[in-house]
Amino acid sequence: MKIFYSVTSPFARKCLVSAHELGLRERLELVPAAAHPVNRDPALVAINPLGKIPALITDEGDVLIDSCVICEYLNTLGDGHLVAPSGAARWRVLADQALADGILDAAVLARYETAVRPENLRWDAWIRGQLDKVTCALAELERRAGELAGRIDIGTIAIGCALGYLDFRYAWMSWRDQHPATAAWYAEFAQRESMATTRPG
Repeated sequence: MKIFYSVTSPFARKCLVSAHELGLRERLELVPAAAHPVNRDPALVAINPLGKIPALITDEGDVLIDSCVICEYLNTLGDGHLVAPSGAARWRVLADQALADGILDAAVLARYETAVRPENLRWDAWIRGQLDKVTCALAELERRAGELAGRIDIGTIAIGCALGYLDFRYAWMSWRDQHPATAAWYAEFAQRESMATTRPG
């Protein structure tokens, strides 16, 4: 299998962490890709017409895009413990993944606004709005932090990658100060080998 990725992409990291936890990491060939919202990489677009990472080429030659789809696929190749097949447990982990991905969507959009958009075209209200989504989601995580202990699933992996991205791109937010229970959970989760070996920077 080949996965098109960037070491700084939290969505690609989610896939790599999942592969590691499922014992599939050695089956993945890492292909660096230059995803960009404006200067689209023709080589990446040839694989994924959206020009986004991650993108996975399976052993059968099929192309899968979007981290949620890729992680679901990897889960079927492994022992399936990252996503419960049915019932309340399945919806719990998928809902946690959606919340974490929402943090990442907002954080990446705010990052693009400052790192990609020309300074004279930047919209401060847009940045504040995106980061407010992050703040509200962090408050929800703090409220439910006790539910995360001891879990290794796509929900906790996504949350861990989201918090890691905040550390990487938004260290100035000091999110731990207002979210001590989440911070305590993350301090332990981040020590997992899958998280340590995929840490950006």
